[in-house]
Amino acid sequence: MYVRVWKRALDLVLALFAFPFWLGILAILGPMIYLEDRGPVFYNSYRLGRNGRVFKMYKFRSMKVGAPDIRNEDGSTYSGEDDGRLTRIGKAIRKASLDETPQLINIIKGDMSVIGPRPDLPEDIECYRGDQKTRLRLKPGVTGFSQANFRNTIPANEKYDNDVYYVRNVSFRMDCVLFFKTAKIVIGREKVFSLHAKDYN
Repeated sequence: MYVRVWKRALDLVLALFAFPFWLGILAILGPMIYLEDRGPVFYNSYRLGRNGRVFKMYKFRSMKVGAPDIRNEDGSTYSGEDDGRLTRIGKAIRKASLDETPQLINIIKGDMSVIGPRPDLPEDIECYRGDQKTRLRLKPGVTGFSQANFRNTIPANEKYDNDVYYVRNVSFRMDCVLFFKTAKIVIGREKVFSLHAKDYN
Protein backbone atom coordinates (compact mmCIF):
# COMPACT_ATOMS: atom_id res chain seq x y z
CA MET A 1 0.00 0.00 0.00
CA TYR A 2 2.80 2.46 0.87
CA VAL A 3 4.68 1.96 -2.41
CA ARG A 4 1.53 1.79 -4.56
CA VAL A 5 -0.29 4.80 -3.09
CA TRP A 6 1.25 6.79 -0.27
CA LYS A 7 4.79 7.10 -1.60
CA ARG A 8 3.58 8.92 -4.73
CA ALA A 9 1.21 11.08 -2.67
CA LEU A 10 4.04 12.14 -0.34
CA ASP A 11 6.30 12.83 -3.33
CA LEU A 12 3.72 15.21 -4.78
CA VAL A 13 3.09 17.00 -1.49
CA LEU A 14 6.81 17.56 -0.86
CA ALA A 15 7.55 18.58 -4.45
CA LEU A 16 4.66 21.00 -4.75
CA PHE A 17 5.51 22.54 -1.36
CA ALA A 18 9.17 23.00 -2.39
CA PHE A 19 8.46 24.22 -5.93
CA PRO A 20 7.87 27.93 -5.13
CA PHE A 21 11.15 27.99 -3.18
CA TRP A 22 12.90 26.33 -6.11
CA LEU A 23 11.61 29.05 -8.44
CA GLY A 24 13.47 31.51 -6.22
CA ILE A 25 16.64 29.42 -6.56
CA LEU A 26 16.15 29.36 -10.33
CA ALA A 27 15.75 33.14 -10.44
CA ILE A 28 19.13 33.55 -8.69
CA LEU A 29 21.18 30.70 -10.16
CA GLY A 30 19.81 30.80 -13.71
CA PRO A 31 21.41 34.14 -14.65
CA MET A 32 24.63 33.25 -12.82
CA ILE A 33 25.03 29.98 -14.73
CA TYR A 34 24.24 31.65 -18.04
CA LEU A 35 26.40 34.74 -17.58
CA GLU A 36 29.55 32.81 -16.66
CA ASP A 37 29.98 31.32 -20.14
CA ARG A 38 26.74 32.07 -22.03
CA GLY A 39 25.85 28.38 -21.96
CA PRO A 40 22.49 26.74 -21.17
CA VAL A 41 21.15 26.90 -17.62
CA PHE A 42 20.00 23.28 -17.55
CA TYR A 43 21.74 20.03 -18.28
CA ASN A 44 19.26 17.43 -19.51
CA SER A 45 20.25 13.77 -19.55
CA TYR A 46 18.34 10.63 -20.49
CA ARG A 47 18.19 8.14 -17.62
CA LEU A 48 16.75 4.75 -16.73
CA GLY A 49 13.43 4.95 -14.93
CA ARG A 50 11.04 2.43 -13.45
CA ASN A 51 10.98 -0.87 -15.35
CA GLY A 52 13.76 0.39 -17.60
CA ARG A 53 11.73 3.21 -19.17
CA VAL A 54 14.01 6.01 -20.36
CA PHE A 55 13.15 9.58 -19.33
CA LYS A 56 14.74 13.04 -19.47
CA MET A 57 16.24 14.11 -16.13
CA TYR A 58 16.84 17.79 -15.36
CA LYS A 59 19.82 19.34 -13.56
CA PHE A 60 21.42 22.75 -13.34
CA ARG A 61 24.47 22.74 -15.60
CA SER A 62 27.63 22.62 -13.50
CA MET A 63 30.17 21.84 -16.24
CA LYS A 64 31.62 23.80 -19.12
CA VAL A 65 29.85 23.50 -22.46
CA GLY A 66 31.17 20.52 -24.40
CA ALA A 67 32.90 18.95 -21.40
CA PRO A 68 33.83 15.31 -22.09
CA ASP A 69 32.15 12.40 -20.30
CA ILE A 70 34.79 10.93 -17.97
CA ARG A 71 34.25 7.72 -16.03
CA ASN A 72 35.99 6.00 -13.14
CA GLU A 73 37.38 2.51 -13.57
CA ASP A 74 34.13 0.99 -12.26
CA GLY A 75 32.12 2.80 -14.93
CA SER A 76 30.64 5.40 -12.57
CA THR A 77 30.68 9.09 -13.44
CA TYR A 78 33.85 10.86 -12.37
CA SER A 79 33.20 13.37 -9.57
CA GLY A 80 36.54 14.66 -8.31
CA GLU A 81 36.91 17.78 -6.17
CA ASP A 82 39.37 19.39 -8.59
CA ASP A 83 37.52 18.44 -11.77
CA GLY A 84 38.65 20.95 -14.38
CA ARG A 85 35.38 20.52 -16.30
CA LEU A 86 33.40 22.37 -13.61
CA THR A 87 32.59 26.05 -14.02
CA ARG A 88 33.15 28.31 -11.01
CA ILE A 89 29.44 28.55 -10.23
CA GLY A 90 29.13 24.86 -11.09
CA LYS A 91 31.60 23.85 -8.42
CA ALA A 92 29.70 25.90 -5.84
CA ILE A 93 26.28 24.49 -6.70
CA ARG A 94 27.72 20.95 -6.84
CA LYS A 95 29.08 21.31 -3.29
CA ALA A 96 25.71 22.60 -2.09
CA SER A 97 23.82 19.91 -4.10
CA LEU A 98 21.77 22.65 -5.75
CA ASP A 99 22.48 21.17 -9.18
CA GLU A 100 20.02 18.36 -8.40
CA THR A 101 17.09 20.61 -7.42
CA PRO A 102 15.51 20.81 -10.93
CA GLN A 103 14.56 17.17 -10.42
CA LEU A 104 11.54 18.54 -8.57
CA ILE A 105 10.10 18.81 -12.09
CA ASN A 106 10.76 15.10 -12.65
CA ILE A 107 8.99 14.27 -9.38
CA ILE A 108 5.92 16.31 -10.33
CA LYS A 109 5.87 14.68 -13.78
CA GLY A 110 6.00 11.24 -12.17
CA ASP A 111 9.39 10.22 -13.56
CA MET A 112 11.12 10.21 -10.17
CA SER A 113 10.52 9.91 -6.45
CA VAL A 114 12.10 11.84 -3.59
CA ILE A 115 13.70 8.63 -2.30
CA GLY A 116 14.74 5.75 -4.56
CA PRO A 117 17.62 4.23 -6.51
CA ARG A 118 19.62 6.95 -8.26
CA PRO A 119 18.87 6.99 -12.02
CA ASP A 120 21.59 5.57 -14.25
CA LEU A 121 22.40 6.28 -17.87
CA PRO A 122 20.59 3.86 -20.23
CA GLU A 123 23.85 2.14 -21.20
CA ASP A 124 24.69 1.44 -17.56
CA ILE A 125 22.16 -1.39 -17.54
CA GLU A 126 24.87 -3.47 -19.24
CA CYS A 127 26.95 -3.15 -16.05
CA TYR A 128 24.30 -4.72 -13.80
CA ARG A 129 25.20 -8.14 -12.42
CA GLY A 130 23.10 -10.85 -10.81
CA ASP A 131 19.84 -9.41 -9.46
CA GLN A 132 20.88 -5.76 -9.73
CA LYS A 133 18.14 -5.06 -12.31
CA THR A 134 15.81 -5.36 -9.32
CA ARG A 135 16.62 -1.70 -8.63
CA LEU A 136 14.48 -0.79 -11.65
CA ARG A 137 11.28 -1.97 -9.94
CA LEU A 138 10.86 1.43 -8.27
CA LYS A 139 11.04 4.96 -9.61
CA PRO A 140 14.53 6.45 -9.27
CA GLY A 141 15.02 8.99 -6.52
CA VAL A 142 16.62 12.40 -6.07
CA THR A 143 18.34 10.72 -3.15
CA GLY A 144 18.52 7.13 -1.98
CA PHE A 145 20.10 4.59 0.32
CA SER A 146 23.66 5.02 -0.95
CA GLN A 147 23.40 8.80 -1.28
CA ALA A 148 22.14 9.20 2.29
CA ASN A 149 24.75 6.89 3.80
CA PHE A 150 27.79 7.06 1.52
CA ARG A 151 27.13 9.65 -1.19
CA ASN A 152 30.08 9.43 -3.62
CA THR A 153 32.51 7.43 -1.47
CA ILE A 154 31.67 3.90 -2.67
CA PRO A 155 32.01 2.21 -6.09
CA ALA A 156 29.11 1.77 -8.50
CA ASN A 157 28.65 -1.96 -7.91
CA GLU A 158 28.17 -1.40 -4.17
CA LYS A 159 25.62 1.33 -4.91
CA TYR A 160 23.68 -1.09 -7.12
CA ASP A 161 23.58 -3.69 -4.32
CA ASN A 162 22.40 -1.04 -1.85
CA ASP A 163 19.62 -0.09 -4.25
CA VAL A 164 18.50 -3.72 -4.44
CA TYR A 165 18.39 -3.82 -0.63
CA TYR A 166 16.30 -0.62 -0.61
CA VAL A 167 13.81 -1.92 -3.19
CA ARG A 168 13.29 -5.11 -1.19
CA ASN A 169 12.88 -3.33 2.15
CA VAL A 170 11.30 0.02 1.27
CA SER A 171 8.96 1.44 3.90
CA PHE A 172 7.70 4.79 5.15
CA ARG A 173 10.07 4.57 8.11
CA MET A 174 13.08 3.86 5.89
CA ASP A 175 12.21 6.75 3.59
CA CYS A 176 11.96 9.12 6.56
CA VAL A 177 15.35 8.01 7.88
CA LEU A 178 16.98 8.43 4.46
CA PHE A 179 15.35 11.84 3.96
CA PHE A 180 16.78 13.23 7.19
CA LYS A 181 20.16 11.56 6.66
CA THR A 182 20.32 13.23 3.24
CA ALA A 183 19.46 16.61 4.76
CA LYS A 184 22.27 16.20 7.28
CA ILE A 185 24.88 15.19 4.70
CA VAL A 186 23.85 17.97 2.29
CA ILE A 187 23.85 20.69 4.95
CA GLY A 188 27.24 19.47 6.15
CA ARG A 189 28.51 19.23 2.56
CA GLU A 190 29.92 15.82 3.37
CA LYS A 191 31.22 13.21 0.89
CA VAL A 192 30.43 15.36 -2.16
CA PHE A 193 33.27 14.06 -4.30
CA SER A 194 34.45 10.56 -5.12
CA LEU A 195 37.27 9.33 -2.94
CA HIS A 196 38.24 6.67 -5.49
CA ALA A 197 38.26 9.01 -8.49
CA LYS A 198 41.38 9.83 -10.45
CA ASP A 199 42.52 13.40 -11.07
CA TYR A 200 41.36 14.56 -14.51
CA ASN A 201 42.47 18.20 -14.51
